[in-house]
Amino acid sequence: MTEDNVKNAIDGAVNGNIYTNKPPEDDESHQMISSLFLGPHAENYEYFKSNVIAILEATRDARLNYFPEDGRFVSEKVQASKKFGETTDKIGNAVKKAAELLSKHSVPWWSPRYAAHMCMDMSMPALLGYFMTMLYNPNNVSIEASPLTMVAEIEAGQQLSEMFGYNINPEVKDAPVGWGHITCGGSVANLESVWLSVEYGISSAFLQNVMKEYGIQSVGLGTLERQYDIEKPIQYMLASTRHYSWPKNGGSDNVVGIAPDIEARLDLDDLNKHLQASLERKQAVYAVVAIIGSTEEGAVDSLRGVLALRRRYQAQGLSFVVHADAAWGGYFASMIPKDFKPGDPKNAEPPAQTGRGDGFVPDASLRVETQEDIYALRDADSITVDPHKAGYIPYPAGGLCYRDERMRFLITWTSPYVSRAGATESIGIYGVEGSKPGASAMSTWLANRCIGTSPEGYGALLGELSAHWAAMATKDSSYICVPLNLLPAERKAMQDPNTTPESYEKAVEEEKQKIRERILNKSNQEIIDDDAQRPLEDKSMVLLRALGSDLNINAFALNFRYSDGTINDDVEEANYLNRRVVETLSVDSPEDDPTKIPFYLTSTEFEHELYGRCAKHFKKRLGLAQDELSLMVLRNVLMTPFPTEGNFIDKMVHIFQDVIEKEVKVCRKRNETKENHHSFIMQDGADRTYLVNRSMFYLASRRRQLIASADLDEKSLSTYRDAKKESPDETFFLSTQNKEDISATMLSDGAFEAVITTKSGKTIAKSVHVTHFTALKDRPLNSKYRDQAYPSGHMPFYLYGSSPESCHIDHMLLRAPNIQLSASEIALSLTSGSIPPEVLRQGCILFADGVQEAAMQPFLPTSEL
Repeated sequence: MTEDNVKNAIDGAVNGNIYTNKPPEDDESHQMISSLFLGPHAENYEYFKSNVIAILEATRDARLNYFPEDGRFVSEKVQASKKFGETTDKIGNAVKKAAELLSKHSVPWWSPRYAAHMCMDMSMPALLGYFMTMLYNPNNVSIEASPLTMVAEIEAGQQLSEMFGYNINPEVKDAPVGWGHITCGGSVANLESVWLSVEYGISSAFLQNVMKEYGIQSVGLGTLERQYDIEKPIQYMLASTRHYSWPKNGGSDNVVGIAPDIEARLDLDDLNKHLQASLERKQAVYAVVAIIGSTEEGAVDSLRGVLALRRRYQAQGLSFVVHADAAWGGYFASMIPKDFKPGDPKNAEPPAQTGRGDGFVPDASLRVETQEDIYALRDADSITVDPHKAGYIPYPAGGLCYRDERMRFLITWTSPYVSRAGATESIGIYGVEGSKPGASAMSTWLANRCIGTSPEGYGALLGELSAHWAAMATKDSSYICVPLNLLPAERKAMQDPNTTPESYEKAVEEEKQKIRERILNKSNQEIIDDDAQRPLEDKSMVLLRALGSDLNINAFALNFRYSDGTINDDVEEANYLNRRVVETLSVDSPEDDPTKIPFYLTSTEFEHELYGRCAKHFKKRLGLAQDELSLMVLRNVLMTPFPTEGNFIDKMVHIFQDVIEKEVKVCRKRNETKENHHSFIMQDGADRTYLVNRSMFYLASRRRQLIASADLDEKSLSTYRDAKKESPDETFFLSTQNKEDISATMLSDGAFEAVITTKSGKTIAKSVHVTHFTALKDRPLNSKYRDQAYPSGHMPFYLYGSSPESCHIDHMLLRAPNIQLSASEIALSLTSGSIPPEVLRQGCILFADGVQEAAMQPFLPTSEL
């Protein structure tokens, strides 16, 4: 960045934003948001600094004012001593060095260039709340250790509960009172919800006494199940794409994975099948979990659908707790308008745009379906939320809220030092945690209080938008970029029984062009002004609302076109392209310099076992083979509120496109280049020489397992055999002297020139004339020709040679990665029967029974052996 650009960026806090340098005079929403953060270029540094100084001064005053008559404990004389000075200098130098290292080696979450994980600049209220509390280090396990932050945690729980639509007013008698508290993270909140998935309907005092004798934490789950003859394991049902914390919390045998639909949401039909099966087996279902914003795709499960299924099955005698895992999506409840009514036609209209001016940033709105599922949070029994995600709050800060506050008594644990008789009840007795930082509670409370959990607060912060992935590539690009979530035109075409592949492609391309013309090439103000002349169904803001994921995580994948325009159909090669792109745009090694990466993305993997139909459909849209290989998917999380105006996003997209174009060239080269230098392991036979191709999965020219027989000119053969006799344990290689195409020239002509070398590279013979080059075994190693699993219970080899007394073997490469294991002149001892010589000359398969290949794979790389 030039010096002028840096100056403009810093001056933007006064003169306007960094894209136009003109003041966003009328956009109060964006002005508010801009005041919440230190800023990508520390634009608000002075404001932050003044608050830090105020905190330090208050900390100083607190210490001075606590029994001032005690006097100084660190005298001026001690401070003037040599050792004191040496130590403070040492600390100062260490602090400067550590700060310097952090500044150079930390990932720049604060920059709009970072769009990878669920991380962004933390809000100043959250940072200041954490910092001020950290200086006192309160432990929110008891009121004695945290008299103020305990209250802050209780209020933070009320803030979150109210945001979700829970009743927090005890005076309201027709609804239970909600309650929430702060945990160290969503995983712990989910764990706590697992312990609470039972029905209740009695007083808290009675329940507490009963739980002392019969609670899970007292007698253990196994004991309770045996006591009540519960033979079938309890079940938790949630999407198989769930967060990794769920199998850990509930036990992998207890967690039932429900298949996702084609856009990675919980498939209600599959859930219905599992519930019906549980009803018929009379197997308890403790809870069904709806994920409100999956961490990989930003998908929002149909909470409304889950609640409807519960009502249906309750009528048949099967009930269960409904838990919402809104670790990511919880704060998006702040976007729901106060007057929102499910089913209201007004919900389809884009939000009113109050901002104007050159710096205008339009407000986004959630999809109607997403709005209604988030609105339904008020009917969930419990909700997990992570303020340290979409709350822009420092780690660790999770949260768990209950629709009925009495649920917390189901997991109450007291300790003599935690709760003293007669003392105010401590929040630390609830939940599964022990000690926990009061700083997290204060940080959450202060941020919620300053920003607000309403559409005008967090709702505005999370509502700023952008859209590029859906229409980035054209039909003439060297690659395709396909978002996981369907374009509106795709949804419409899929629902039309008369759709043909040609009409489908045409409709999708037309909508992409519409996005390019109406959205990508327009300023925010132009989009709004143009929409004023259009009917509702044709407004660009309505289209923009329908793009991307349910929240603000975009999952998408790349595939490349060959030079002739055809699309690659090999999943492994598409994965290779995506992997190279994300490795360029992420930190994957301690040696990487985070400050040199111009734009950040991350990735995930759609495993066939977990994603099923979703992965299959995604592969189809990418033009890939329908196999069971995992699909690598790129992700970006749009948390920054800053880059939606001007050409900043365009710059990032161009960086991304340049990286793709560069990596496509690599992919084409490794898949289109047919000619190469080929190397073979030499195996001497009584009448012929056998050559085993040194296979490579990653090069098309060598992506085959080839075993051939050949004749060498007499001089070269004699030289080779002499060298072999002199060094019987040496491995010899025959390599083509020129670049050759195995299929087009070597096998077709049957002749080529070669060189014989040893493993160490010593040349044994040059200008070797090879003739009668004939394939015994020739099998392509593309992913679609390989097995889905390594062999179990045996290890297969190709067996070939002149006679049972002079055989060779080569390990069959059935799956990648793999290891090439070859042996020459083995002795074959048959206990019965015989192998005809003509069969050996053609090659057959030998199974090494009892050798557990699956248990050994994948082998270590050669460099690590």
